[in-house]
Amino acid sequence: MSPGEPKQRTKDFGKRVIKLIEALPKNPTTSVIGRQLLRSSTSVGANYRAVCRAKSRADFVAKLCIVEEECDESLYWLEMLVETNHVKLVLVSELMKEGEEILAIIVASAKTARMQNNPKSEIANPK
Repeated sequence: MSPGEPKQRTKDFGKRVIKLIEALPKNPTTSVIGRQLLRSSTSVGANYRAVCRAKSRADFVAKLCIVEEECDESLYWLEMLVETNHVKLVLVSELMKEGEEILAIIVASAKTARMQNNPKSEIANPK
């Protein structure tokens, strides 16, 4: 994976969610969930940009954790839309898959960074 790929993927994820939200049926439920999803999904890319500017390994890991939380939250809101029958799974399955892949990349990156920061603690306390 090229160095700029995660930055572009996280940005594209947010853009795809924006398009989804704009296509949602207009009702109180989708309005509330849509706002939450819009906030968390666009935060994935914005916070990943902050990761790229981390000032230390600890800062890098802390910022990655924020991206992880926002990505996981985005997946939650997508699941809520599907499970409440506001969106058909077939319409968002690829978007959810991309969110899960981004989440896996972020989790793996944070784990690697933690191990490089303190390899002895990871060996002594395996997860």
